[in-house]
Amino acid sequence: MELALLGFFFVCWLAALASFVGLLPIAGLLDLGLYQYYGLAAFLGWLSGNVYLHRSGRVPKPLKSRLMLVYLLGTPGLLYLIRALAPLTTQAMAPLAPLYASGVFAIFFLVPVTLKGSFGAPRPGDQ
Repeated sequence: MELALLGFFFVCWLAALASFVGLLPIAGLLDLGLYQYYGLAAFLGWLSGNVYLHRSGRVPKPLKSRLMLVYLLGTPGLLYLIRALAPLTTQAMAPLAPLYASGVFAIFFLVPVTLKGSFGAPRPGDQ
C-alpha cells in the first residue's frame, strides 16, 4: 500500500511543481475556498496520522521512520496540487496558503501520533 501511495504522492508533487513552473496549465480547474481548503488539510492530516499509526504497528522499528516520511511528507503534495488547481487570481490573493495548509496538516498528523498510548492499552510493538 505504501508503495502505491508513494507513487501517487510523487505524481502530485510533480504535477504541482510543473504547474508552478508553467509546464502544466491547470489553474482555474477547481475553485475551492480557503475555508474548505484548510478543512481538507485538517482532515488529511488526521487521516494520515491515524493510518500511519495503524500501519506502523506491524512493521519493525527501523522502518517506522520511513513510513512516517511517506505519510508526513507525501500527503501535502496533494494539498499543493489542489491549490494549483485554483484560479490564478485566488492563488495571488493568498500566496502562502499551501504553506499554512501544510502546517495545519502537520499539526493534525502529529496529534494522533503523539497521543497514541494515552487513552488505552499499549499496542503490540509499542515499548
